[in-house]
Amino acid sequence: MNIQAFQIDAVDLRKILSTGSGDAALLYLYIRSGNDPQTVCDQLGFTATRFSCAGSTLRQLGLWPEEKRTAFVPGERPQYSEKDVLEAMNGEDSFRLLRGEVQRLLGRNLNTEDLKILLGFVHYLGLPAEVVSVLVSFCKDRSRRKGNPRNPSLRNIEKEAYYWAENGIDTLESAAAYIQTQNTRQTQLYQLLELLQVRGRNLTPAEERLANAWLEMGFEWDVLAMAYERTCLNTGGLSWNYMNKILLRWKEAGWHTKDEILAGDRKGTDKTAPRQLDEDERAAIKKLLEGV
Repeated sequence: MNIQAFQIDAVDLRKILSTGSGDAALLYLYIRSGNDPQTVCDQLGFTATRFSCAGSTLRQLGLWPEEKRTAFVPGERPQYSEKDVLEAMNGEDSFRLLRGEVQRLLGRNLNTEDLKILLGFVHYLGLPAEVVSVLVSFCKDRSRRKGNPRNPSLRNIEKEAYYWAENGIDTLESAAAYIQTQNTRQTQLYQLLELLQVRGRNLTPAEERLANAWLEMGFEWDVLAMAYERTCLNTGGLSWNYMNKILLRWKEAGWHTKDEILAGDRKGTDKTAPRQLDEDERAAIKKLLEGV
């Protein structure tokens, strides 16, 4: 086993710790030490399932060694005909069973256009039938969490299917790891919304993109709270764009802890810090208060 000294970026460390996956952390350290990830099963005693789950978690965090991804373009999906669908229904037991399972999950019969999309999941994207079932269930649950009482259409699920195929989420283990990561992120998102005092409504797509981007930056909760406080002090309330500028500035400056940000305040290098009143302003306020 090769062992090399290396430093772990604080943001990467927080990403790994947020998953609560000891296997993912161990695999990350093994790879960063200069070892081939394919030898981890022999060296560390990982089973194939443990390795797949840990590797999938690192892929979702963007911490897996770069590998070439297959690009799938929605417009390039083959234009399947009714004949193609009938041949799959009559000649592929797995596809016929998949149709029944998807109909059960979505609570409705699939029409011919739906079946063409479903066929694309299997034949074009190469997703196994059991993974497609998990995919549909995941999209259904996500739609429910967002307050949508209706099940998603196959057309809506197709976008997520392309993401899974492009990112190698094509086994039950990798799908489970991805869903666990998404559930963890959803919990973090709820915590962030509570911090921002956003209640009783769904985020707009733009707000959700910003919120997820802030979580990706790896700041501690007290830093996010500080950014929110400064946003309110300087704008009178929650301004998503203003808070985003604060966090981007801190990230670019390499400040990820409260102490680092406060040190920047003392040096006068952080323009997001609330402006301090000068002596004349404090005297004027004191005089005004004394006259009340």
